Amino acid sequence: MAKLAAVISLTARLSPSALDTRRGVVRLHPEVLDALGLRPWDAVKLTGARVSAALAAAHDGESPHGFVYVDDVTLSNLGIVEGSEIVVAPVEVSQARSIVVSGSRLASASVHPDTLRLALTGKVLTTGDAVSLLPQDLAPPPGSDVSQARRQLSLSIGTTWTNELITVTATQPVGPVTVGPSSVLNWRGTEVVVEPSPPAAELVVTPVEAPALPPVPVADLVGQQDSAKLLSEWLDLTFHRPELLAQLGASAQLGVLVSGPEGVGKATLVRAVAHSVGAAVIELSAPSIAALEANAAAQQLSATIAKATKPSVLLISDIDALLPASSPPPVATIVLDTLRAAVRTEGLALAVTSAHPEATDPRLRAPELVDRTLSLPLPDGRVRVELLRVLLREVPVESDVDLGAVADRTPGFVAADLAALRREAALRAAMRHSDGVLQVSQQDLLGALETVRPISMSTSDTLRTGGLALDDVGDMVEVKQALTEAVLWPLQYPDSFARLGVAPPRGVLMYGPPGCGKTFLVRALAGSGRLNVLSVKGAELMDKFVGESERAVRELFRRAAEAAPTLVFLDEVDALAPRRGQSSDSGVADRVVAALLTELDGVEPLRDVIVVGATNRPELLDPALLRPGRLERVIYVPPPDSEARAEILRSASRNMPLAPDVDLTALAAELEGYSAADCAGLVREAALTAMRESLSAAEVTAAHLAKARTAVRPSLDPAQLAALAAYADSRRL
Repeated sequence: MAKLAAVISLTARLSPSALDTRRGVVRLHPEVLDALGLRPWDAVKLTGARVSAALAAAHDGESPHGFVYVDDVTLSNLGIVEGSEIVVAPVEVSQARSIVVSGSRLASASVHPDTLRLALTGKVLTTGDAVSLLPQDLAPPPGSDVSQARRQLSLSIGTTWTNELITVTATQPVGPVTVGPSSVLNWRGTEVVVEPSPPAAELVVTPVEAPALPPVPVADLVGQQDSAKLLSEWLDLTFHRPELLAQLGASAQLGVLVSGPEGVGKATLVRAVAHSVGAAVIELSAPSIAALEANAAAQQLSATIAKATKPSVLLISDIDALLPASSPPPVATIVLDTLRAAVRTEGLALAVTSAHPEATDPRLRAPELVDRTLSLPLPDGRVRVELLRVLLREVPVESDVDLGAVADRTPGFVAADLAALRREAALRAAMRHSDGVLQVSQQDLLGALETVRPISMSTSDTLRTGGLALDDVGDMVEVKQALTEAVLWPLQYPDSFARLGVAPPRGVLMYGPPGCGKTFLVRALAGSGRLNVLSVKGAELMDKFVGESERAVRELFRRAAEAAPTLVFLDEVDALAPRRGQSSDSGVADRVVAALLTELDGVEPLRDVIVVGATNRPELLDPALLRPGRLERVIYVPPPDSEARAEILRSASRNMPLAPDVDLTALAAELEGYSAADCAGLVREAALTAMRESLSAAEVTAAHLAKARTAVRPSLDPAQLAALAAYADSRRL
């Protein structure tokens, strides 16, 4: 592949592999490694709000080109959140002559520099970064002793050593370095015997601010004009007309919380508006400060505020990382006092951002601190079209690109997601055309949708549709029609419901025997409606700690609202919402049912969010869940009849060479008691039977299918089928 550039902008995603956690490794697509002229385990420079460095390795080639997979510590070091842009470039790394670090009292008092050397060997270190003591054992350099490092750290600190983070406070030479045999390592404050160097500089944690980013014009803040106007008025009064506030008995101070989904553009709004009123912006990343020890964190915050000129806006992003509501750190009181003093400073305003305002220390919202709020909404289809137009304004695109069609395919996308889509499409265009004039096509943009997911849907509990649609589901005509009316119509035809003065259903309950296609139907339903899907098994939300299960339910619905239109799929919902008063779990299940009912009823209505529950045991559900306004549509998914089984067999064997003697219709008639999963399993077993006879087998015969039937037996229980049919009959009365 032709080399594209020495620098590539990629979208940050948390690494899905636990092996990469806190080891100073980032993962890139193999073709991106090649484009940067890198070999696996070369060093790269990473630029976010701050600059860091790491080792680069290849991730699964099936993953998208436009992402860089990092761990939480690297995100914090860069001062960004998941979904932000990272500029990746090759970097030269020197062997350190000396390294000075700081950490907890336990670590600095217990870990000998020689043990520290073992832990840091093989990592790329940059001044100001937090580093884990976990050894880099994915590609250990020659001479490293990972087992010895683990043993020594365990003896020094105890079992909690894997959670320790230290901060690199100084390196010689300056810049990304690695630990070599001659490198001198010491804890901050201890005597360092190395070549002459300015020791005083090594003992100071230099305040590191986010580099100034070019402000976006206020006119380009698509969908945020009302918020921008309000913030502009506040800043103008605070900075340029404080006498008006004084005449009215108010002080000329401003503290504002800007909330909204991750990636929606909270910090961008503050930068743009501040620039429009002639104020400077001083930025700090709360996660970056929170990664430091308490004294260093307080020092960095105070030193940054001291450098502010008039007028200035102090912008602290993701404030909930520094001031969490639950178990606030001891440094929180110092931080609040420092921010309170900053707000009282003439010519200085405070703006903090958070995607989780409910998770922020309530003391921050005191009247003399942050007493105003701006909430940025999720972009709707019209806003997404305008955002795409702004993002692609400087990008060469083909004349037939239909931004409306792309916007329709991006439900739940925020500005950062659309920027990631642009980068992925640009990479596809560049790899498609190695030379000549490059243009992004409609196919590049739509192809990028196969890999770029909304930030709100980046966790493991999302359900991919795999390109399925309801038309791919054989038979089940009545079930498909009922699901279309209950789920797709409210999202596709809201005007019809409004015109008739009726509220659309909030949710649907599907019940039926196991293996009969309930999950398959949900995937097909989401594919037909182009919905985001959050899939959770009922038992996954249950937690023995008081309040955690209810919090998980609230978090699930909050994420669903941010990614709307969203289908929340509660599989095995009977485990999540059993009849109240009948459990022996200290009331956990009862509280979860109450939390679920509260979210469904909602003081704030669920807009463009549909809940679909699935169960094999509907009689176990709490009756309150099935009343109108909750899971009011109850749909029975029956076991497949002969015709449906034939459709399932044909679908499962679509890519399988069948011998002429195979009659799937006749076979389906003989499979009474087989579920949809059983039929698919029968086809797979027949193929394996053919392979057992000969690895060079070219087709599957009727004999193979007959033999497979001896291994794959029907799983449907007649007693359970009778009970479910009786329940279905009772619902019709």
